[in-house]
Formats: sequence, C-alpha cells, structure tokens
Amino acid sequence: MENVLTKEQLLEFIRKNNIQSVSDIYESLKDLFKSVLQSFLEAEIEETLGYEKYDVKNKQTTNSRNGYTQKTVKTKFGEMEIDIPRDREGEFEPKIIPKYKRDISEIEDKIIALYSRAIATRDIHEQIKDIYGIEVSAEMVSKITEKIIPEIREWQNRPLEKIYPFIFMDAIHYKIKDEGRIVNKAAYVVLGINIEGYKDVLGIWIGESESSKFWLGVLNDLKTRGVEEVLLFCVDGLTGLKEAIEAVFPKSDIQRCIIHQLRNSFKYVSYKHIKEFSKDFKKVYQATNEEEALENFYQVKEKWGKQYPYAFRSWESNWDSLTSFFKFPPEIRKIIYTTNIIEGVHRQFRKVTKAKSVFPNDTALEKMLYLATKNVVRKWTQRYRNWDIILNQLLIMYPERLSGYIN
Repeated sequence: MENVLTKEQLLEFIRKNNIQSVSDIYESLKDLFKSVLQSFLEAEIEETLGYEKYDVKNKQTTNSRNGYTQKTVKTKFGEMEIDIPRDREGEFEPKIIPKYKRDISEIEDKIIALYSRAIATRDIHEQIKDIYGIEVSAEMVSKITEKIIPEIREWQNRPLEKIYPFIFMDAIHYKIKDEGRIVNKAAYVVLGINIEGYKDVLGIWIGESESSKFWLGVLNDLKTRGVEEVLLFCVDGLTGLKEAIEAVFPKSDIQRCIIHQLRNSFKYVSYKHIKEFSKDFKKVYQATNEEEALENFYQVKEKWGKQYPYAFRSWESNWDSLTSFFKFPPEIRKIIYTTNIIEGVHRQFRKVTKAKSVFPNDTALEKMLYLATKNVVRKWTQRYRNWDIILNQLLIMYPERLSGYIN
C-alpha cells in the first residue's frame, strides 16, 4: 500500500486529536472512517448530477442537491450517524450505503481479509466492485486497514504467560522505505509453546537488520510482559544472541538450530559435495547421545576437514549450544533441534508478502504480518502430540523450576 500515513502525518494526527489512550485512537478512527464515508457519498452525488457542489456555472441538468437525510448505520466502530445527500428529482441512490442497508461492517471485513492475503489494491478494487458495486480507492483501502493498528498495539503489548517450556526466535528480512531510502529491515518473530502444549506467536518486532542488541530488547520486552521462566530457547546462530539470552534468562538452556548450522557450513563446501556432506552429518545430529555425536563428528571432520576446514569451525566453537537437545528424550528432541516450527510461520509470511518488493514503511509491513499471523494462529487448535509424556519428562528434569507453575 503506497498511501499509508507518514510518520509526520501520524504525529500530526495524534496532536490534533489529543490522543492519550487506545480508546482515543478508536474514537479518532471512527471519526476518520465517518469522514471517508461522507466523502464517498459526496463524490457519488457529484457523479450523478455531473457538477461539483456550488459549481452552478457547469450545471447541465435540471436536477440539483436537496439537503440531507440522516441515517444510522452499523460499522465495526459501532453505530454512527451519516448524512445521506438527496437530490430534487430522486435519481440519486448511493452505492457505498445502499438505500435499505444499515449494516456496512462486512465491507470493511472483506477489504481487510483481502488485504491480509496480499491481494493487490487494484484487485481489491475489482472484487469489492463486483460484490458490492462500490468503487474502493487505494486510499480507502489504506484507511480501512489503518483501523487495525490499535488492535496490533494491544496484541503486541498483551500480557504473556509466566512460563514457556520452549521459545523459538528467528527473523525474516524485508525491504522498507525509510526517509527516502530503501533499507533492509528484519521482522523479529518469537513463538512460544506454553505449559499446556499449545503454540502461539508472542510478538513481531520490526527493526534494523538482525542484531543481538535488538534481540536483547525483544527478550526484555518478553520479561516485561510477564514471562518469568523459559526452559529452552531455540535460535539461529547469530553472534551475541547466546549472551543476550543469558543476560535476561540466565537459567535457560539454548539450542542453536541444526539446519541453520548446516546451511552455514554449506557455504564452504563445493556444490558437488553438499549432498554427500549433508548425509555424513546426519550421523552427528541423529546420534543416540552426545558422546556418539562427538565421535561421529570427528569421523566426518577426518573425511572432509582438510578440504573444507572452515565448514567445521563454527561446530567446534558452538558445540555446547548445538548439542543441548541430546539431554532430552526423543519426543522433545523432535521439537527443539531445529527452528522449523517458526520457519513454517515464515513460509506463510512469504506467501502474503511476495507481491511486495518494497514496503512504504514499517506500519505497512506490520499490518500484513499481523493479519497473516492471525490466520496462522487460528489453525493452531491442537496441542503437541504426546504432550502428556513430554510434560512428565520435563517435570522429572526440572522439578524445582516447574513446581510453581503446575496446578
């Protein structure tokens, strides 16, 4: 969407409307939406009559405006009074609010649903026109989708549960316009599995290209929102991320994603050898225990180390956080040895954002990712398979840390 408000316009909007709370935002957006509806009605009667208001010189019809009729309509912002323009000859029938229609909330829902699937503005215009016979401009789509911003802020700041046995963290990158330049930014995504075995996206933060400093802020935000205990973090291999976790949640274990680690190693391996190299490494991370994994690692290194020495350095430097999963039973290992769970969310993000090579600002990206997240989380109705077994295993491994959180 190219017509979202700029930062300066938002600040001016906040100042003019004396916004102090979320309810103030809703009221202001309600007024804004009413103004948009009113503008549509004025444009429609202008098109019907063929001349602008007060432009008598260009009037080429015997018909003319004849005041207004008040009508109460139901919208997502609640009921509101709208002034419906009248004409003297009774020819004008508005499309945006048809004659006998009093509930127009589904039009907003339809626009937001289409927007959440990354439907182009042009196609939203066509679909709304086909279904409702209404012309919807890019500006109208933008203003309607702006109404979810308070909802996003409320979701992003909502209280979290006190304990998450597992939290997954990863970032996905986008190009965003920033003060006239196109810059690379990261959407930092945090996904948690709660004590009952259900998944949830805990938040999405938009920031500069991925850094451990930004992740530190994200971790502090989780703590501020009520998270007291995390048994294990599953993360990628970003330098400094381990230290950031240890600073905020010092008792938590850390598991670096094996798949991310392999991809990093592949950078140093000839393409013709990647398949065989990958097959050999399976003996490492699919070993029965850490001792066997280490033995298999040295066998793989003996085979490939002289040819590709840099492919093994990161494994050796980060062995502890790459092998944390070996201390867990098989049911838990399947969950934690990779960040595939969050990669699945990223795949859905890519589907809805693939048509956008550049986003006009952070808010435009936030809206799309939030709506995509709602669609993903809505499908997470089942808890993890064998969670009763997993929870009992965790209680044996962490009796003191879990005792205060289990009824």
